[in-house]
Amino acid sequence: MAGHSKWKQIKHKKAATDAKKSKVFSKLAQLISMEAKRCAGDINSPGLRLAISKARAENMPSENIDRAVKKASEQKETYETILYEGYGPGGIGIIAEALTSNRNKASQEVKHIFSKHGGNLGAIGSVSWGFIKTEGVWEPTTTIPLSDEDAEKLASLTEALEESEEVHEVYTNAE
Repeated sequence: MAGHSKWKQIKHKKAATDAKKSKVFSKLAQLISMEAKRCAGDINSPGLRLAISKARAENMPSENIDRAVKKASEQKETYETILYEGYGPGGIGIIAEALTSNRNKASQEVKHIFSKHGGNLGAIGSVSWGFIKTEGVWEPTTTIPLSDEDAEKLASLTEALEESEEVHEVYTNAE
């Protein structure tokens, strides 16, 4: 009966939740660093305040937030926001916003995820014409109904994109 103790079960559950938190916290730290660098560490700037409020909503410790702001002022590495557009199963338009320090790595990773899950990476403007950006969020102007099979494929594609270290937000025009 080795490995069946209550402690082992708790240990494995904690490891899984800690891994998920770590991934979310690292994405938020990148976002905070980029905003802090953009506004020269001014905590009263709207972009940095928004990034910090997102981090607090995810229960990110305040010392991690402070460390990310401080690190941005010392950091020589710059992050840039890249918009990837593509088509998913059933012709659904997908916009993926990435925040990365390495444009080539991000593009290859996003391209691989799209091709692995039955999607195609499109050119700039191929999908964004069907969306309107309001308050930092891309909202579709029209929506497309999906079959159950295509909906499952789309769910796996968007989940894989969101799990990527590079991609921060994913928007679709699916119903």
